[in-house]
Amino acid sequence: MRFLLGFLAVALCGTVCASPRAVAQQVSSSPGAKAEAKPVPGWFVDVTASKGLNFTHIASHTSKRYLIETMAPGVAFFDFDNDGRLDIFAVNGAPLKDPMVKGTLPQKDGPKSWNRLYHQKSDGTFEDVTERAGLQGVGYGMGVAAGDYDNDGFEDLYVTALGGNKLYHNRGDGTFDDVTEKSGTGGAGWSTSAAWVDYDNDGLLDLVVLRYMKWDFDDIWCGEHREGFRSYCHPNLFDSATPLVFHNDGSGKFTEVGQKIGIAKPGKGLGIAVADLDGDGHVDIFVANDSMAEFLYHNKGNGTFEEVGLASASALNGDGQTFAGMGVDFADYNNDGRPDVVVTTLANQSYALYENTGDGNFNYTTDRSGIGRITLLHSGWGIRFMDYDNDGWKDLLIAQGHDLDTIELTFTQLRYKEPMALIRNTGRGFVDVSNESGAVFQQAWASRGMAVGDFDNDGRTDAVVMTNDGPLYLLHNETPTPNHWLTLNLVGHKSNRDGIGAEVRVTTAAGMQMVTVSTASSYLSASDKRAHFGLGAEKAAQRVEIRWPSGIVQVLNNVAGDRILQVEEPAVPEAKDATRK
Repeated sequence: MRFLLGFLAVALCGTVCASPRAVAQQVSSSPGAKAEAKPVPGWFVDVTASKGLNFTHIASHTSKRYLIETMAPGVAFFDFDNDGRLDIFAVNGAPLKDPMVKGTLPQKDGPKSWNRLYHQKSDGTFEDVTERAGLQGVGYGMGVAAGDYDNDGFEDLYVTALGGNKLYHNRGDGTFDDVTEKSGTGGAGWSTSAAWVDYDNDGLLDLVVLRYMKWDFDDIWCGEHREGFRSYCHPNLFDSATPLVFHNDGSGKFTEVGQKIGIAKPGKGLGIAVADLDGDGHVDIFVANDSMAEFLYHNKGNGTFEEVGLASASALNGDGQTFAGMGVDFADYNNDGRPDVVVTTLANQSYALYENTGDGNFNYTTDRSGIGRITLLHSGWGIRFMDYDNDGWKDLLIAQGHDLDTIELTFTQLRYKEPMALIRNTGRGFVDVSNESGAVFQQAWASRGMAVGDFDNDGRTDAVVMTNDGPLYLLHNETPTPNHWLTLNLVGHKSNRDGIGAEVRVTTAAGMQMVTVSTASSYLSASDKRAHFGLGAEKAAQRVEIRWPSGIVQVLNNVAGDRILQVEEPAVPEAKDATRK
């Protein structure tokens, strides 16, 4: 994907400590607590096999090192049958010929390259229901976006690919209908991440689809001209591509409006996340671009956007340089009520962390926060802010691995396959607790997409991780903690039914936290739409305030924790009783 021009040898070390069960009492009990002398680890367990999951991604690596081989896949955590349990959709590739004929498109040729839908049964195991659901797919798949675009109460899927995307409508009976052609949402080119978002607040989810570059399987040699050293090419060798924006016109029809609304700047988009950066009630869009300036599309509130990445100081790193932006999240990590941004990069660049200053600008806080030191020698893809120990601070879970499978031939300090990273937010900075948080953080994978969600509804956020040309992994969060939690499942009525774009603020005696409802962010993936909050030592939230996309403000008082609460959008503001278990 890109060449490394220099290397800074920095030794990062970690001490393997005892099981977190021995140090559970050190967990911070409130969002206002100071950093502990000894970081509190998490505890994640690989339960893939025991839960009946057996998926292997087909990348079809060739001797030609076509760039697409190393970029996928994505995954979705979503509840397709409304049984209250998260299901999993895994995106797959397709066979590539060695060499490919320039201008041709790869196609799936059988079950090994099918996309897969796994339904979670009542006993917590998963069953493959792909064929019955009709989701085998076609083409070389990349990513997935989940959202209820027609407000019928069932989550639909949009699957991105090289050469044409697919929109699958959830019929509500366990099957999906390919409505791509009649909906007008196909699109051409190399699509990557996509996001469902109601950008004009009309109650219908629209669709933003990123495209990476203009691609035709041209045979280009990159890397050293000797056997075994040929590598994937830098993206600068290819032309950038414009994103697609499909406006939901209702009745299952969409219109592509990217140029019309101002989201048409050519980029090399890989990751997308949404939030309201300035609190004006209109959702904004951040795009992680590869080896060029990052994009921040500010919603002007009149149905159009302006790109303000450079103007807001969120387009470059602290030295004014571009970097290999891949995965992204747009969430409030410091509990000041404003969404911040984190972007994963390649090794020697450090992951980029931007603090929202509240005036439309951002401060680059990678080094001050500790993220720079922790991530300098690592390459990241899927990333999410998530409170793994429910202490009230959003931590970082990151899927890692270089894009160059030849990187170790040139830079012996770097690795193609890397362990996952778990980085704890202490409230005063970030601390790497990966080495102490379970065997999964010692295993080297070529990780790519990652989705998070509480798949067993025990109040602790789990993850599903995809690897390039390798297995899917389901990671169960078993962190021992005395902390409490609250998960809110929003149901919109005037707003879109998923409540995507809603801002949820939860206040306890220790302070306030904010979450934007969304299934997007990370890399090529879609996460659980439910809003999860760690309450620390508090057994209840004093106040829950929901700012719906419709403009309705709903306030709930004295909400008991340690449960999943469904919240219905009221017809009028400040309703106090529109909840049920």
